[in-house]
Amino acid sequence: MRAEQIGVKLGPRQVLSGASADFRPGEITAILGPNGAGKSTLLACLAGLRSPDQGQVWLGPDPILSLPARQRAQRVGFIPQSPEVAWALEVEILVGLGRTPHIGARGLSREDGEAVSRAMTSAGIEDLAGRDVTTLSGGERARVLIARALAGEPDWLLADEPLTGLDPGHQLDVAALFRTMAHDQGKGVIVTLHDLTLAARMADRILVLWEGGILSDGPPALALSSEVLARAYGIEARLTPSEAGLTIEILGRTP
Repeated sequence: MRAEQIGVKLGPRQVLSGASADFRPGEITAILGPNGAGKSTLLACLAGLRSPDQGQVWLGPDPILSLPARQRAQRVGFIPQSPEVAWALEVEILVGLGRTPHIGARGLSREDGEAVSRAMTSAGIEDLAGRDVTTLSGGERARVLIARALAGEPDWLLADEPLTGLDPGHQLDVAALFRTMAHDQGKGVIVTLHDLTLAARMADRILVLWEGGILSDGPPALALSSEVLARAYGIEARLTPSEAGLTIEILGRTP
């Protein structure tokens, strides 16, 4: 997947301008940046959910927006930022909607049902199968939406703040699930995050957006240098490597 000179204007504000990056299967890429930097906008362009004003996104040899919507949905799974669900559906039915791009004329097949079961197991929500999704907590709904995306078994998983609302234990579980998808299954995983330390420990690669473009791009220790953090976030930070990964201690605002 490749973003090529992406430009997006929201009203009078130029949110993205000339943002380019290659994304590789088999790794987790975290997109970071201050509020308003364009993280969600870039992710929507990558998913083919938004047409950029300039540039385009390529999925393999094809512009992603040139592909039929069904084909895009088969290849790219998207997890929205908000875990809200409008309809009172049983969890298993909602997760089954992730198979929609694959369903034939006769509805869900045995293979579809097996994919739904695998997705629910991976997201750790088997015990919620018969629950009304509107009765769940925000964290439970977040895991259900992750399972819905997994049910489609896409080549690429794009997630907008997927760890929001999850307790620390479930954050670690989801991070481990994404690592399995990328490192063991060879899928491409792209996430937007706010937590710098969690991003540094989960991602193989980090992009930092700032003023419409990509300020840094590389492994966490390089992409999240103290210089980058000072420029993008206006903070002083201490970076400490450890066995658990990189720890980022925020010391205060830059002078």
